[in-house]
Amino acid sequence: MSLAGRRALSALSRPRLYAPALAGSPAALRRLLSALAVLEQKDGKLNVGSLNAVTAAQKLGGSIHAFVAGSNIKGVAEEAAKVEGVEKIIAVENGAYDKGLPETFAPLLVENIKKGGYTHVIAGHTAFGKNLLPRVAALLDTQQISDITEIKDEKTFVRPFYAGNAIATVESADEIKVITIRGTAFAAAPVAGGSAAIEDGVDPKVESPTEWVSEDLAKSDRPDLATAAKVVSGGRGLKSKEDFDRIMLPLADSLGAAVGASRAAVDSGYADNSLQVGQTGKVVAPQLYMAVGISGAIQHLAGMKDSKVIAAINKDADAPIFQVADVGLVGDLFEKVPELTEKLSKA
Repeated sequence: MSLAGRRALSALSRPRLYAPALAGSPAALRRLLSALAVLEQKDGKLNVGSLNAVTAAQKLGGSIHAFVAGSNIKGVAEEAAKVEGVEKIIAVENGAYDKGLPETFAPLLVENIKKGGYTHVIAGHTAFGKNLLPRVAALLDTQQISDITEIKDEKTFVRPFYAGNAIATVESADEIKVITIRGTAFAAAPVAGGSAAIEDGVDPKVESPTEWVSEDLAKSDRPDLATAAKVVSGGRGLKSKEDFDRIMLPLADSLGAAVGASRAAVDSGYADNSLQVGQTGKVVAPQLYMAVGISGAIQHLAGMKDSKVIAAINKDADAPIFQVADVGLVGDLFEKVPELTEKLSKA
């Protein structure tokens, strides 16, 4: 055999290493990605707002499973299964998880994360998510990435800090990314077009020293503050709880809006703390946000500046709220708001 022939035969016999090239390709990487979206439920009803975790997972490009736990969970799982893009619903039927206590819920979630081999775990940056995921991250010995507003790729994320005055782009090398997302940055995935399989999850039934005793919630027939299309918020300028209720509640009813409040109003006892909007309260982004008697401190702006239209009523023409408002009215709220409410009621 000629020298050229022997070289050709030798080249054919050598193994070809395609795996590194495959593993590094974007398409192959997407096949390896798998995200678990943690959904919220209450009294056997799915919190549709928590489906923004599915929307965030879709931006990663890999397979998506959703997780839900509690009592009477079958209906919740069936509703979540209708979300397009979700391949599987992991459901655990156990009333011990109804209140989302992290001491019991975190070990449950960790067991199911390990079983599923997920690369990303995503939940909303809500009271539930902020309470649960730090403990989950600690149990997995990984670093949590909190309150993200954008997903650049499978390991790079964008999040605000300093009350939204600075933006950080962070990269994680952890094998499992534990993430909470800002709800206003990711729309809730619609409950339509999907047909996910429903599978029973692993239930470690961990005993906890923590016991749920009771809760005292402010109940209202008005829209939920976190998901309402219209929000009217009152601030310190309302001077008392009686004036807050007298001025703000009729305005909310005339608009079909949810009621919010600044931290100053909550701290002064004008409104329940479940109504607080801001950095340490709820972050909202309704179609209309009306700020009444609110000066516009950066902590409050961090919770509502993504609203589509911002209207403000304040007697101080130099109030910072007017710098972000699309529509502003300088005047005495005790005169202007009742007048506005009357005109809206007649419209």
